[in-house]
Amino acid sequence: MLPNLTPDMALAARLFDALRDATRDGEGVTREAYGRGERIAHQLVRDAAEELGLECRHDVAGNLYMTLPGTDRAAKRIIMGSHLDSVREGGNFDGAAGVLAGLAAVAGMKRAGFQPARDMTVMAIRAEEAGQWFPTSYPGSKAALGLLAPEILDVKRTDSGRTLAEHMREEGFDPDAVARGEHLLGPENTAAFLEVHIEQGPSLDSEGLPIGIVTGIPGSRRLRAARVLGEYNHSGATARRYRRDAAVALAELVHRLDEEWCRLEALGHAMVCTFCTMATTEEAGFTKIAGEARFQLDIRSVEPASRDLLFAAMGRLVAEIEARRGVRFDLGPETGSLSAPMDQGVRAGLESAAQALGIRYRHMASGAGHDAAAFAEAGVPAAMLFVRNQNGSHNPKEAMRMEDFAAACAVVTRWAAEMGQ
Repeated sequence: MLPNLTPDMALAARLFDALRDATRDGEGVTREAYGRGERIAHQLVRDAAEELGLECRHDVAGNLYMTLPGTDRAAKRIIMGSHLDSVREGGNFDGAAGVLAGLAAVAGMKRAGFQPARDMTVMAIRAEEAGQWFPTSYPGSKAALGLLAPEILDVKRTDSGRTLAEHMREEGFDPDAVARGEHLLGPENTAAFLEVHIEQGPSLDSEGLPIGIVTGIPGSRRLRAARVLGEYNHSGATARRYRRDAAVALAELVHRLDEEWCRLEALGHAMVCTFCTMATTEEAGFTKIAGEARFQLDIRSVEPASRDLLFAAMGRLVAEIEARRGVRFDLGPETGSLSAPMDQGVRAGLESAAQALGIRYRHMASGAGHDAAAFAEAGVPAAMLFVRNQNGSHNPKEAMRMEDFAAACAVVTRWAAEMGQ
């Protein structure tokens, strides 16, 4: 039988406030990956963990592990966590909710005098918001799992122009050991990974549900440096038939690819397609036809076939637009990430815990990428809980209610205790 375990919500509330105050940037917060804001956040949660008497250490990439020891130290551990970095002027709950949910759960165990049979580790992961800071996916969790390709250490942070390895070393960690594949986690020593995260869309809020159990995380195909090359010419003196207008060509691609997305969606393909940036160059000025336009494209779906269908359609459209408008597309290198179905066994355990507590939930796919995908890729049973959240994500207006977060923490605590018996 489980003791009367309840998560320490006062601790979580206090840490949310401390994180916001320490990393405030205008209306929101900025916790740059392998930089000042992330460093402050890691120190705040480490200080709290040490006050709880948890064992604290970091790995060669700077991921932080805060452990409540189990009676059998050789047993596979349970890991609960997420990331602490943020986008520029983002919200205070994205990522941090997962770390603080884990701390609230183990603090509740400590308070109740419950010693689990296996180690319970809360993990604060580095650099999950890589799309904002580094052009790669999940470098912190991949390093923790021995999955980070050495060449990724050479990618440059968008604001500083310095490499991931340089930033990692500046923060006191060891990119050379990362390159050698030194790591702490894998299926051989980890029984499960659970990540709590705010929902980044409106589904739970619109349906009046506090939490969601995630079925899978989408993979992506991304173009980060694509260009349309046309010809600069006089905007007043060049008749339409002589134009090679890169801006119009890009606009046509955006419109026609959106129509193809609609068509595929009607056939049952669940995906999203986003032109994240679109711009001409300053060289065009006010009186020139745009000879160059630049764009970034992000296509995501849990189903690889759906992503591939839309990418194939883009290839056909590009060829047609090039022929008709006299331009050339240079799509540049492609990046992306793999889809990750969440573990059925862990999901069933979360469902059982929610039912026992009388907490309403729904099953749902994630729309965004998360560190849980890296754990699933490594063969670690992984799952996610979404918490109802208002006003979206990656903006200062994130508005997760503490009563919804408390419901998620209660599920986490019961699930973890069941796993730790």
